[in-house]
Formats: sequence, structure tokens, C-alpha cells
Amino acid sequence: MVRLPYLTALTTLFSYGMLFAFGQMRDLFRRIIDWYTSKSKDNQGYAPICLGLEDFYTRRLYLRIQDCFNRPIASAPDAWMDVVERHSNDNNKTLHCTQNTTRCLNLGSYNYLGFAAADEYCTPQVIESLKRYAPSTCSVRVDGGTTRLHAELEELVARFVGKPAAVIFGMGYVTNSAIIPVLIGKGGLIISDSLNHNSIVNGARGSGATVRVFQHNSPSHLEEVLREQIAEGQPRTHRPWKKIIVVVEGIYSMEGELCKLPEIITVCKKYKVYTYLDEAHSIGAIGKSGRGVCELLGVDTADVDIMMGTFTKSFGSCGGYIAASKEIIQYLKYTCPAHLYATSMSPPAVQQVISALKVILGEDGSNRGALKLARIRENSNFFRSELQKMGFEVLGDNDSPVMPIMLYNPAKIPAFSRECLKQNVAIVTVAFPATPLLLARARICISASHTREDLVKALEVISKVGDLVGIKYFPVEPEKLQDEYDKNKLE
Repeated sequence: MVRLPYLTALTTLFSYGMLFAFGQMRDLFRRIIDWYTSKSKDNQGYAPICLGLEDFYTRRLYLRIQDCFNRPIASAPDAWMDVVERHSNDNNKTLHCTQNTTRCLNLGSYNYLGFAAADEYCTPQVIESLKRYAPSTCSVRVDGGTTRLHAELEELVARFVGKPAAVIFGMGYVTNSAIIPVLIGKGGLIISDSLNHNSIVNGARGSGATVRVFQHNSPSHLEEVLREQIAEGQPRTHRPWKKIIVVVEGIYSMEGELCKLPEIITVCKKYKVYTYLDEAHSIGAIGKSGRGVCELLGVDTADVDIMMGTFTKSFGSCGGYIAASKEIIQYLKYTCPAHLYATSMSPPAVQQVISALKVILGEDGSNRGALKLARIRENSNFFRSELQKMGFEVLGDNDSPVMPIMLYNPAKIPAFSRECLKQNVAIVTVAFPATPLLLARARICISASHTREDLVKALEVISKVGDLVGIKYFPVEPEKLQDEYDKNKLE
């Protein structure tokens, strides 16, 4: 949980206040100029489509630094990738791609196990499935969109996560936003972590159920909310809730924190409520055999009622899954719009996940899966430890491949991103609305495909840029990075 220092909060608020004031002045002058110069009457009588603070933020703040976001790439998102160079002739309002690219160290992609690039086992099988099944089934699952590969993947996912059955979908975001409204509706209660992903938030809002929020990763506050809501019952009628579902994530994507799952499961079992676990960032990336937060924290998967995950992070593909009891999965296949009406997952993408899972499980005849899991854990813990020694404010827990570096001040967002790019390190910066306004950050994602030399180079660049931008909010430890690296190399 981020605790914003008073001085940092004050300077950040002052910076945003200045930007807001100047933005309002520019809007005022723009309205005056438009009033004098506009001759078009096409839009008279129409309400503006884009209106409100969100539109103001986009026009007056985001567009000024949009070159730091949405950077196109021209290669596979491996440890190193080609970033397309862009230029603007109108102060960043529009950006134009050039034919030039820059080779950059990739610290932004969710390529946790390195399967997003060409793989000696996965790639040939994906190419063969493309020849056999074509890029798309051009149909929904209940018509002609189910191949043998789809059935095989559902069985393999269920076996891998330790649940009786599973169903797959073509998009990870839709897995949450379409499934939650099917599981619960009016008369039900969803209790959601305050930092859950937007797909969970939208799914909860669309369900028609009552939504309550508990403090981030706080089992004690979850219990308080549960006690209060069970005692009060439904609004106005005070009837008992039809059902209650607690929704949490395995690794929180903007915090890098592991869910306190054992304690949350204990609370849920005490009050006889269902648990929904989103493992988008944890499945495949953590745990001795890659089985996610349940394996890492010693939680029996039988105690988690619904397990959700995606194939876009650790498996180098697209789509998502729900794993649960056979009864729940059968119910979802009969009722979920994402299964009934959406085009099924592309067969080559399905084959990619099957092949990646077999590598992780060791069913490809090698130990590459175990080596990848050991490497992602070693890389993540090394990188996090070195960043903390340098004095950066780094969020998250050990073993998590997601590590946010707090920036706070809006001026430091583009400065950090641009300076890193100049030194051939591609960094993702995250600001409002993905995070609270005052809590801007750079989010680093570590991969098993990164070598120790890659990580040392990244740390050297980040340290220099951190000094330049002024984001080392804690005292620097005396250890020298290169000395530590040389020592490890000799060992």
C-alpha cells in the first residue's frame, strides 16, 4: 500500500494545479477564438460528445506527453525489441510513425516466461496448427468454433490449475467482464478489493449486484465488511443476500503485490461466501511449478470456488480461462455471452498455450520449463533488491515479476520515460486513470528471457535516470552494483 509523503503530495498537487490552471486558460482562449472564427453550423444544437474532466485531462495533460505511451514495436516482444520511432509536427497532438526503429531492452511486456518470441518447441507446432486449422474458426464455440485443440486446452488448463473443469475465452478482459454478471445478479453481493482490475470493476457494475469494496489486501477489513453486510442484508428490504462473492487478484497488476490469499480464504470459509481469484499475472509466473499464487502460498485450490486466468502473460498467447467445478463450467457454457456469441479463440493461439503448458509441465521431454521458472524468480528478486538498494520506492513482494517504481510528480513521467528510451531501455509509465492521480509510476515487468547482463544494463540506466529525474526517495545503500555482479559471476 502506497503511503504518499506530505512533501511529495504537496509538490505533486501543486504541479497538477498549475497544469489544470493553464489548461483552463487555454480552453478559455480557445472558446473565444472559436466564437470569433467559427462559421460552421453543422454541430449547432448537438451536445458535445467529449465533455467533462476526463476529456480535459486527455486534451491538456495526456496529449502533451503521449509520445511516452502507445509506442508501436516492429518485432517480437522478447528481452530486446525494436521500437518504432515517431515524430510530431503539432506539439504531440498527433504522432507519425517513421521507418526507423530503435533496438531497446524490453522492460514493459508481460512476457514472463519468454514464450512471446520464437520457441524451439512451441513455434513449429503453432505453424502446423495454422496450416491445419487456419487463423480463425470464423464461428462461435456453440456453432462451428470448437476444434480438438480447444477441448484439449480446456482439459489441460483444468489439470494444470487443479480444478475439475475449465472453459476458455478469446480475450482476458472479457473473461472477467462477461463471467461475473453470469455468476451473480440482482439480490447478490460482490465484495471487491479496492485495487482490483478494471475488467473486474466493469463486470461487477454490469452484474446488477450490490458492490462493496474492502481495503486493499486487508483480510481484517474484509471481515468487517462481511459482518456488516450480512447483518444488514439487502438494501431497503433487509432480506438475506442470495449469494456473496469475494473477488481478489493473485498479483495486483499495478502494485506487484501478492494477495493475502490464505487469510482471505479463512475469512470466506468462516462466513460461507464464495471466492473468485483472478490469476492473470500470477498463473505460470510464480510457484515452484508455475501454478500460481495458490501453489506459492500453500492454498488448496479446492478452497477457491472460481479461478480465472489469462494466456497473455506467461504463455505468449491471447485469451483467458475460468476453472471451477464441472457444474459451474457447464452452467457458464450454457449462459455466458462470451461463450455463446463471441468468435472462438484462434486455433494457433490455442496451440501456443498448449505447447507452452507442456514445456512448463516438462511434457516436451526437457527441463526448460523448470529452468524458466527458476530464472523468472531469480531475475525478479535480484532486480527488485537492486532497485531498493539504489533508493527507489519499489512496490510489491518478492517473487513477483511486476515491480512499480513510484514517480508521483507529473513532470517526472515523461522525463523518466524519454531519458530511458534515449539509452535504449523501453519502460512503461502509468498514470491516471489507470492509477490514482497522485500515484503515477513506472511499471517494470521482468522476464525469464532476460540475462543477468540485460538486468545489470537496465539497472545502470535506471539509476542514472533516477538521479537525473530525482525519484530516489530513499537513502542509497553503499553496495556497488557492478561489484555485486562481478562477485556473482565469479561464483
